[in-house]
Amino acid sequence: MDNNEIRVLIAKPGLDGHDRGAKVITRYLSEQNIKTKFSGIRKTPEQITELAAQMDANIIGISILSGAHLELVAELFDCLYKKEMDHVKILVGGIIPESDKEALNSLGVKGVFGPGTSLEEIELSIRNAHGE
Repeated sequence: MDNNEIRVLIAKPGLDGHDRGAKVITRYLSEQNIKTKFSGIRKTPEQITELAAQMDANIIGISILSGAHLELVAELFDCLYKKEMDHVKILVGGIIPESDKEALNSLGVKGVFGPGTSLEEIELSIRNAHGE
């Protein structure tokens, strides 16, 4: 597998069942020649980690609207660490209160996106995170 290839898993953790935005991002990134897979909805951090391992993802994009972003992202980082996958970068999109963005960044999240963020901005952030 090409180590320079960007491989993105777009994931929907928790009870959030709204997947339209995640599917739009998955399709857009694929059209930009970025290998991208959508996890499906209601995945646990453990399931997301396993899916990321299966596709050898180097970026995970979390789409979350449920309000449980801090807990679920912290659990995901823990799962990645336990599987020796802590090199995988995480970006988060959804309804994220401004007050939680700093907390997500301090966990190690490489980008936080809210409603109205352009697909081009998300793509650029993914490419930048991959290049770190």
